[in-house]
Amino acid sequence: MLKRTILLLVLVVLCAPITLAAKRKRSEPQTIVIPVYDTIRVVVTDTIKVEPKPAPRIDTLQLAHTPAEIDSLVEAWVVMHQEQSAKHFFEAYNGDDDTSATLPVDSLYKQRLLEMVSPVQLPYNYIVRNYITQYLNGRWSPIRNVLALSQYYFPIIEEELAAAGLPLELRYLPIIESNLSIRATSRMGAVGLWQFMPATGKNLGLEINSLVDERCDVLKSTRAACKFLAYLYKVYGDWSLAIAAYNCGPGNVNRALARAGESCKTFWDIYDFLPRETRGYVPKYIAAAYAYNYHKAHNITPAALPDCIATDTVMINRVMHLGQVASTLNIPIETLRDLNPQYKLDIVPATRKAYSLRLPTRYTSEFVAYEKEIHSKDSIYLKEYINPANLDKKRAEGVGYIYTVRSGDNLGLIAKRNRCTVKEIMKWNKLNSTIIRPGQKLRIEKPKPRA
Repeated sequence: MLKRTILLLVLVVLCAPITLAAKRKRSEPQTIVIPVYDTIRVVVTDTIKVEPKPAPRIDTLQLAHTPAEIDSLVEAWVVMHQEQSAKHFFEAYNGDDDTSATLPVDSLYKQRLLEMVSPVQLPYNYIVRNYITQYLNGRWSPIRNVLALSQYYFPIIEEELAAAGLPLELRYLPIIESNLSIRATSRMGAVGLWQFMPATGKNLGLEINSLVDERCDVLKSTRAACKFLAYLYKVYGDWSLAIAAYNCGPGNVNRALARAGESCKTFWDIYDFLPRETRGYVPKYIAAAYAYNYHKAHNITPAALPDCIATDTVMINRVMHLGQVASTLNIPIETLRDLNPQYKLDIVPATRKAYSLRLPTRYTSEFVAYEKEIHSKDSIYLKEYINPANLDKKRAEGVGYIYTVRSGDNLGLIAKRNRCTVKEIMKWNKLNSTIIRPGQKLRIEKPKPRA
């Protein structure tokens, strides 16, 4: 008991100073110390004076290739690109599945046309079948030449159709109009890929006179055709009717619609009331589209490709003869004529405005480099055209075209097609014998027969 009491006293004595200190601490005012930091930011910059580097002089630049070599490389690239594009396009129509191979002919044609999804209607019936049969007529099928010529013409045509906002499938129209022959001439006087009559061509802004016929200019005639087709579709709202009106004119289509009755709104509704030629025009268009796309399925191979696929244009600001360009740049004048068939007498009449001249891509830089030399030959090549009598003579000589001999041809057959004699063909081409070979070029001094 005594020990416990002593222990309690000791504890009281020890805790008393702590308690007094705590009370004293509470009674005294508290001071809060907040540390303050003064931050100084030091930025060190190093200024370097840069002297401007002078641009290299043009005459000191070293090109990896000469302009002529660059043109050749561009031409090779364009040719390769177009060949690959065509190959890629036809891959979709190259073969059929196993079920297609067992289908009857009519069912097969109908199925393939359905697979050619297009804003232009492609129905199938016995009329279309008859035209398909004509286009697939063995080695005489015009599709062989069409496939070759399309490598040059279709990229130009498609670009203009796309720019005008029209279906690219309208590219098949020149097939049924001219078989893609730029110089094609009908018995009625229609000329060119799109077969414009003189009045229609002039109404669409094409220049047609003694020296120039822009119906044969692939670019300008295609722009005119796009303008006309866009107008026709705006009127009818149906591509089959627009295509029919392209052939026979809006007046004939309007009369056919009136005779057929108000409930008739499509080409097939008014078929019996259309002119005879127009009745076959739309079916022929469908058949041409089929034959072009499915030519491989029918073992039709393209003919030889045109000599020039890659081309470019230069602007001419003074009168020039194609012979001046041909002789200076060593280009065959027939090549220039094929690329520029709108110049009827080989003269570019650039007096009041500039005209375009289409050249193989590989010669464009050379033309620019030798332009002064080309123009210096004016007196040599243009003197004979100063006399009006010479113009009339050249105009008479200008009627005709170049025919490429095909396999199986002979002079008798060619003469029959062109309504002339074998002797005339031999005279025009200075032939000593009747022997000809495929691929040979023959000058025919007659208007080209309608295909």
